[in-house]
Amino acid sequence: MKIPIVYQTAEEALNIIQSGNRVFVQGSSQTPTCLLKALTTHAPRLKDVELVFVTVFGKIHVDQPEYADSFKINALFVSEAIREDVNKGAADYVPVFLSEIPELFKHNVLPIDVALVQVSPPDRHGYCSLGMAVDVARSAVNTAKYVVAAVNPHVPRTHGDSLVHASRFHAFVKSDQPLYEAGYGDKIGPLEMKIGENIASLIDDRCTLQMGIGSIPDAVLRLLKNHKDLGIHTEMCSDGIIDLVECDVINNRYKQIHPNKTVTAFALGTRRLYDYVDDNPAFQFLDIDYVNNPQVIARNPKMIAINSAIEIDVTGQVCADSIGTFQYSGVGGQMDFMRGAAESAGGKPIIALPSRTIKGVPRIVPTLKPGAGVVTTRAHVHYVVTEYGIAYLFGKNLRQRAKALIDIAHPDDREELERACCERFKIF
Repeated sequence: MKIPIVYQTAEEALNIIQSGNRVFVQGSSQTPTCLLKALTTHAPRLKDVELVFVTVFGKIHVDQPEYADSFKINALFVSEAIREDVNKGAADYVPVFLSEIPELFKHNVLPIDVALVQVSPPDRHGYCSLGMAVDVARSAVNTAKYVVAAVNPHVPRTHGDSLVHASRFHAFVKSDQPLYEAGYGDKIGPLEMKIGENIASLIDDRCTLQMGIGSIPDAVLRLLKNHKDLGIHTEMCSDGIIDLVECDVINNRYKQIHPNKTVTAFALGTRRLYDYVDDNPAFQFLDIDYVNNPQVIARNPKMIAINSAIEIDVTGQVCADSIGTFQYSGVGGQMDFMRGAAESAGGKPIIALPSRTIKGVPRIVPTLKPGAGVVTTRAHVHYVVTEYGIAYLFGKNLRQRAKALIDIAHPDDREELERACCERFKIF
């Protein structure tokens, strides 16, 4: 069924938003900054409009001080665009597993009044696509009372849960906003490659991979060209998978669920990636409450989960979302995949991090900084990888863990770590 599309200006379409509403904003590469900018023109008539989203890119406009009475940000993940706002108290953050965010919408913990999304133009059947950012947007569109769609020819038509019939939208706006891009390949140096080598040594043929965001996951992908029959089941993917798909290293042939398909919830990379997944039936963009469900993840044997950390203490506690009390990112999907991989037959949950920051601050520490958040508990950690090696912590007691982590710390940090562990555990 096709329906006639009547376009409005962004300002007209946003008349639907009222004071006190909760408004969902699609994020990642498809952050509709064109709609957010138009929303500021309504600021004089609005009060206490709550904006919820995961990761947003670009200048979002609504966070400016002059709009403080009109718009309140309640983020479900802290991205660079709002990091300063959260840490100075101008925005709020909700710690939540990525897999559980749809439950907030569905069960009226955070009911959505209006959803703002960008979509591809409707096909001949009247279906638009949520493109590169299905993740939590699918559930927001399903549950919102009203949905405003910015129809954008730059949005790829992706397959899976991304397709939404035009009849679901209450207002249409024309958009020609380029999608936001992020490239990680140019940030890969010798350190990232060494960490990548260590991780690659843990990956066997026919494994299924989940990779987080950043240069280390992309370095790992560069080192897998001699592997065979790998699969992908991940919350996000980037450009690094393209070459492996094209040389048949990634073919998803031996996955137990969605065989022959690359499964993801969102994708973030360059235009090369966006063009590659456009109308590509080998990619399935699915709802995050399915993709990140640990029980679903565990159904794929030999599941490899690769995630990062800000720091880790000598007992294995992983801080991945804050630097002390400074909120840097969010809980995200790390625990979803760490648990899913641990429960997978032959699975390997991996935490990867450089031994030091670029400023030389140790990342393997006696204790986490005061106020640091523990995203992955020490009971959940199996493998920790740095450029100096691999520490296997599963089944290890506290003293054994400390020894294993000291062995992969920066050499110049090991004496201090040994001194602290000697005092704490009476070892060394």
